[in-house]
Amino acid sequence: MRRYEDKQSGRLMQVVCNKCGKILRVENGFLKEGCFQVDYSFNYFSKKDGARHRFDLCEDCYDSFAASLTVPAEISVETEML
Repeated sequence: MRRYEDKQSGRLMQVVCNKCGKILRVENGFLKEGCFQVDYSFNYFSKKDGARHRFDLCEDCYDSFAASLTVPAEISVETEML
């Protein structure tokens, strides 16, 4: 879950893991540790048509989630990061 200073500035103030509640490190409006962010809008043919779900997972909770997948996530290496 992300909290911002206000809607106008968009400055990130806090990120909390939605699974374990860990507060992730934010400095000067920038997230300073790994975080898996989901922002997904369900489309037609789902049971959640039009619902938008947003959440954040710390790296430990992401690792636990990924380990539980029956079909492993596809992982590749990025050479440029923003």
